[in-house]
Amino acid sequence: MVVLWALALALAAGLAAANPPNIVLIFADDLGYGDLGSYGHPSSTTPYLDQLAKGGLRFTDFYVPVSLCTPSRAALLTGRLPVRMGLYPGVLEPGSRGGLPLEEVTLAEVLAARGYLTGMAGKWHLGVGPEGAFLPPHQGFHRFLGIPYSHDQGPCQNTTCFPPTTPCDGICDQGRVPVPLLANLSVEAQPPWLPGLEAHYVAFARHLMADAQRQGHPFFLYYASHHTHYPQFSGQSFARRSGRGPFGDSLMELDAAVGALITALGDLGLLGETLVIFTADNGPETMRMSHGGCSGLLRCGKGTTFEGGVREPAVAFWPGHITPGVTHELASSLDLLPTLAALAGAPLPNVTLDGVDLSPLLLGTGKSPRQTLFFYPAYPDEIRGVFAVRSGKYKAHFFTQGSAHSDTTADPACHAASPLTAHEPPLLFDLSQDPGENYNLLGCAAQVTPEALQAVKQLELLKAQFDAAMTFSPSQMARGEDPALQVCCRPGCSPWPSCCHCPEPQP
Repeated sequence: MVVLWALALALAAGLAAANPPNIVLIFADDLGYGDLGSYGHPSSTTPYLDQLAKGGLRFTDFYVPVSLCTPSRAALLTGRLPVRMGLYPGVLEPGSRGGLPLEEVTLAEVLAARGYLTGMAGKWHLGVGPEGAFLPPHQGFHRFLGIPYSHDQGPCQNTTCFPPTTPCDGICDQGRVPVPLLANLSVEAQPPWLPGLEAHYVAFARHLMADAQRQGHPFFLYYASHHTHYPQFSGQSFARRSGRGPFGDSLMELDAAVGALITALGDLGLLGETLVIFTADNGPETMRMSHGGCSGLLRCGKGTTFEGGVREPAVAFWPGHITPGVTHELASSLDLLPTLAALAGAPLPNVTLDGVDLSPLLLGTGKSPRQTLFFYPAYPDEIRGVFAVRSGKYKAHFFTQGSAHSDTTADPACHAASPLTAHEPPLLFDLSQDPGENYNLLGCAAQVTPEALQAVKQLELLKAQFDAAMTFSPSQMARGEDPALQVCCRPGCSPWPSCCHCPEPQP
């Protein structure tokens, strides 16, 4: 299967697209920088993703601005830092009154205006709201099949994660409705049969591709898989097959889904006309230990501004247009909206964007225009501003704070017990030599070089200028929660919330 798939990629490399490309944006969940075989993991079973990396442009320095689900997804879809739209602190809950403001312009809206058929499969996590006001059908997506938030944001103690009867690990969030699967704005199942969910999403994606081709439109597929977020799950073909436990089985199913999407494109003759981008929302949740993923040689993980939290695996694949290789240029999920708009010939929204156009880098006509990256913590405030700044090869941490998501690692700086700490002077690292952030260049005065002093002065200036120019929008999370906003397949039922139970039939 993998060999045939590789042959299809080689044939597609000779094709050219005269029209705006189809776009498949695959977004993994809680996937670490070191989790894929192409990024160095010795035992991950990821042949399709590894082949994608071999046939595409693999990024070594690709980032997200916040290492948490909701803000990272908002940045991806708008090209704007989450504080600009009020998506802080933390994440949205099933009953949150807030969400991604409707005045924000999403990538789906940009592409829909250009004539794209737009669809989303998977995890949304940008709000539900009254009557589903914040859901994808109101944010530029013509079609949606997915769960409106993380699949652990509801009880899972009686839920099967691996067939035939292996229950999910843990109990997840209690006192809430079972997690719903939505088809556009309607409840399709509550809860869904998790072992069949990824296959359901792949079928949805195939239909979107085929319908767009039949209608003569380009398509945009945002495929936001739940893999590899806790609690891990998979179908029968992957359960206990990876050799890496539940996390590996989940990752193996994600890999196979990527292979299925590429195969579907090949079957439709669309490989040479489709740009595929793969990345993830934030680093691994190491508090889950072997169930939580791996950041490789990078420090810490989810919830922190260390490299393991914000640096992500990323691949751009477009046969005949993107030359296979590896790039060390700086890039961010913020850059995808302006990049994809440029490739689609779509105008940019009339708002302040924090992303830049990477199309010259992708097409081999130039370098990345990005020189600087700013990182906010999961719980930001205007007084402290950004916690860390990277410019070129140097990164400075002005504040650090551990996170429960990064507990259990050997490094105590990652843990929730590590308090919010101001650093004066900041911690300074040369990421070209020390991607693991082990050696603070300002830690020993006798060894501080003039180059390091110059670098820290520049980073301090960049932070001061950036913070002074940034205005936080009012927090959407601060609007609070209303239990009545939780999606229920049986509105008004009792006893609530357990009565919201319309399970998907099991095969």
